Amino acid sequence: MIKGSAGIVKTQEYHYSSPIVLESGETLPSLTLAYETYGKLNREKSNAILVCHALSGDAHVAGFHEGDTKPGWWDSVIGPGKALDTDRYFVICSNVLGGCKGSTGPSSINPETGKPFGAKFPVITIRDMVNAQKLLIDHLGISQLYAVVGGSMGGMQVLQWTVSYPDATRKAVVIAATGYSTPQQIAFNEVGRKAIISDPHWNGGDYYGKTLPTHGLALARMVGHITYLSNESMHEKFGRALQGKDRIGFDFSTDFKIESYLHHQGDTFTRRFDANSYLYITKAIDYFDLTKDGSLTTGLAGVNAAFLVISVSSDWLYPPYQSQEIVSALTANDAEIHYCEIRSNYGHDAFLLESGQLNYIVGRFLSRTVVRDVMITDVHTIEEGTTIAVTARRMVNQGLNHLPVLSANGQLAGIVTSWDIAKAVASNFLWLDEIMSRDVVTTTPDEPIEAAAKRMEEHAISALPVIDEEQHVIGLITADAISVLVGRANP
Repeated sequence: MIKGSAGIVKTQEYHYSSPIVLESGETLPSLTLAYETYGKLNREKSNAILVCHALSGDAHVAGFHEGDTKPGWWDSVIGPGKALDTDRYFVICSNVLGGCKGSTGPSSINPETGKPFGAKFPVITIRDMVNAQKLLIDHLGISQLYAVVGGSMGGMQVLQWTVSYPDATRKAVVIAATGYSTPQQIAFNEVGRKAIISDPHWNGGDYYGKTLPTHGLALARMVGHITYLSNESMHEKFGRALQGKDRIGFDFSTDFKIESYLHHQGDTFTRRFDANSYLYITKAIDYFDLTKDGSLTTGLAGVNAAFLVISVSSDWLYPPYQSQEIVSALTANDAEIHYCEIRSNYGHDAFLLESGQLNYIVGRFLSRTVVRDVMITDVHTIEEGTTIAVTARRMVNQGLNHLPVLSANGQLAGIVTSWDIAKAVASNFLWLDEIMSRDVVTTTPDEPIEAAAKRMEEHAISALPVIDEEQHVIGLITADAISVLVGRANP
């Protein structure tokens, strides 16, 4: 399933110059978000997918930067022919608010002082991150995302999107995440923060241009990285193998390969991440809690998206039961929900590593298209009792081939086509009622697109009015739109 690369990409910047009020009540004077895009936005702007990254991620989710040999962090599922197919979708990923890869964060310059914010940067939340992303999506002219997708902290952002902006996304993919941070998760984050703050070079957060608190940040990363693995994966990869020696040293030097691996992870991390960003982002994770009055069901009561929730069998940081709590809460709210548990020994990191399973599961969910996903909502209609001349003029002026006919109470009464108008003129008919088709073949917004296509083929028609339960026309779907969509979904 892994077929192609998203190619060479460049990081872009979105600047929002107005003040932003955060959940804490504090205000940021302005905002910059670093982001990347892949694929093309269609004319209707209905094929956009937002990818939300985890704690240490960034906007570079796929493809290559010029001169790089290593692709983006989720390149295995983004690109032509992959789950997030860039031949079909317009994929967006932005570095979160509070990050250190181009977005406004503690290492950014405070316009009031001309120096980095440091620890004077206001505390942020997952909701603040999502609100910042919404500004970017609005800037791109997208009123509704086709999907929001993310794992770990990215999955938290996905859930927050569906709560904060219930009508702004059609589908939500939540991988290895939770609806609220548990005491154990908060505890691990606090140990990491304490390691950073205890480093004398942290200097109250004012270390820019000075010696960096690399020792504390490396320790924080080592602790965090342990939680991303499973005992099975560590045993399989390292066992009790020694590092560069034949026997244990009976001292406090590095004896085991797992120790050396953690040291390497910590040291490497300090060269690409900011210690203050680590503090702020982990605090945002700790504050994440979508329950309301102690109930996740109540907290998710207003969501409208269709959900795919994925857990990992060996994940002990965000174990499967927490994903199942999300599923139960959504089910209680009559949401459309699909759940899958990935069988993997990789632990929490499986959401990055199990590309085969993810491409299959996520790809099937995203490509399951219903009529509402592609229907035209700005539908022109005409009333019963109208003359053919008026009807013809409206169709010509609007460039229409199909025009639903409504009764006096606004219900669908029939349909007229440009071919009907041509026949009426040839036969000297005067009134619309004389030529319109009253036996109208229709569809509903939640019907699978394949079923609508089959009905069109069976009746040899080129458009279907989309109706609600009260027989009101809420959209129109054409054979041209269906043929393109079905062709792409079934290469």
